[in-house]
Amino acid sequence: MDLLSVLGWILAAVLVVISIIMGEDPETGKTILVMKQLEGFIDIPSIAIVIGGTITAMMVSYPASVFKNTFKHLKIVLFPKKYNPLECIEQITTFAKEARINGLLALEDKLNQIDDPFMKNSLLLVVDSVEPEKVKTLLANELDYLDERHSQSISFYMKASEYAPAFGMAGTLIGLINLLANMSDADSLASNMAVALVTTFYGVLMANLIFKPIANKLKKRHEEEYLYKMIISEGVQAIQDGDNPTFIEEKLMRLLPTSVLGANGKKK
Repeated sequence: MDLLSVLGWILAAVLVVISIIMGEDPETGKTILVMKQLEGFIDIPSIAIVIGGTITAMMVSYPASVFKNTFKHLKIVLFPKKYNPLECIEQITTFAKEARINGLLALEDKLNQIDDPFMKNSLLLVVDSVEPEKVKTLLANELDYLDERHSQSISFYMKASEYAPAFGMAGTLIGLINLLANMSDADSLASNMAVALVTTFYGVLMANLIFKPIANKLKKRHEEEYLYKMIISEGVQAIQDGDNPTFIEEKLMRLLPTSVLGANGKKK
């Protein structure tokens, strides 16, 4: 589990609640926690406007296929798949040595030892003697599809982060209109003022604590998977071309970011 994400959401919720209930004791002047102040931030019409408006706008903007992956996206955020590019490079280098000594067909016996489907299918193309140009095209198309699919998921949450504050402002306008229309009704002033202010609060909170963080985390997950599969793609093509295993290893190591490599460009 990604404990940092969970901790971040919990800490954000705690800080927001504490900031709401913090007050001043009229007698001593000291800061105290006033739980009653939470009541002013719980408004059903405001929740309906922001959450309902955001969901309905997203329903118009995106197909059902994107919506049904919402829980899958949360699983990716909280329970990410671990990609080890260094281990991947080591495995590809081993396969390159085997192919250089015993030929490409010798890799057929190694396929059952591979757990990653993308690596297994990529090497299978080489073992089946598919033309190098076709292998390059197929692997490039796979990476393009991965990029397009993940970009749509990321844009889904970024778009929601735009809609939420917008509906917060819409709720504020509704509250102000009702407030001005019922200035003579003292009982409705408080409720209309609450709708006017709290909806904006909800919209900003949803955008910056839920939708944008999820989008950024999905982007990070995408970068990790894309790098891993790009290493496999480049490595498999190099094996098919018959490149020297040492050269292949050095070539793939240069694809790694400095976060994976040490300051001297070597493995951490």
